[in-house]
Amino acid sequence: MDLSISEVLVALSEQRPLFHSEADFQHAIAWEIHKRLPGASVRLERPIEVSRTDKPLHVDVWIEQDGDALAIELKYKTRAFRGLVGNEWFALRSHSAQDIGRYDFIKDIQRVENIVADRAPHATGYAILLTNDPSYWTRSSNDNTVDVKFRLHEGGKLHGALEWGIGASEGTKRGREQPLQLARSYAVRWKDYSHPADGSYGTFRCLVARVGNEASTPLPRPSDAQTS
Repeated sequence: MDLSISEVLVALSEQRPLFHSEADFQHAIAWEIHKRLPGASVRLERPIEVSRTDKPLHVDVWIEQDGDALAIELKYKTRAFRGLVGNEWFALRSHSAQDIGRYDFIKDIQRVENIVADRAPHATGYAILLTNDPSYWTRSSNDNTVDVKFRLHEGGKLHGALEWGIGASEGTKRGREQPLQLARSYAVRWKDYSHPADGSYGTFRCLVARVGNEASTPLPRPSDAQTS
């Protein structure tokens, strides 16, 4: 499949420097991909059967062309932002709970790994995080936190088994109790996406994790809690 996600994001940033919601982001990137691959099937929230799960995995953006497939999972995490960008008014809410946001993004990588491994060598995938929250890409000086294994700061690395630290509350872990297991290693490299405004939350950056279709070690079977 002849598609560069980097080029898609660059083109998208010129048209849409920010989005009203994650669903808005999904539709925009799907439309940009459709323009580049007019003969491909581009679907949103497509349920995909995976042998390692008991339930279908609903993929944010699913592309099929000539027997090849591409799975894309998206996260859009924002801090409060209000302002006019171009001729459009934006009022973004603050998601906070960055520890949960980090877990969920890494879980997206795990989900894509499962899909790609199940359909190798005819599938590839991406997990993409777009945010204007600097706490995602900035390294913390405090390593004594419950989400230290899920850190996404610039220059970090994600690999192997990742789980909550001792002291994580039941409320924090609710629905996210299971450790995450990555079959591959991912270097954390953030890229600037857009700068629609000055101020603390006026810059948007994106983190892209690519899951290739090279042969890999079989993945462990996720629990039901990890299939949605």
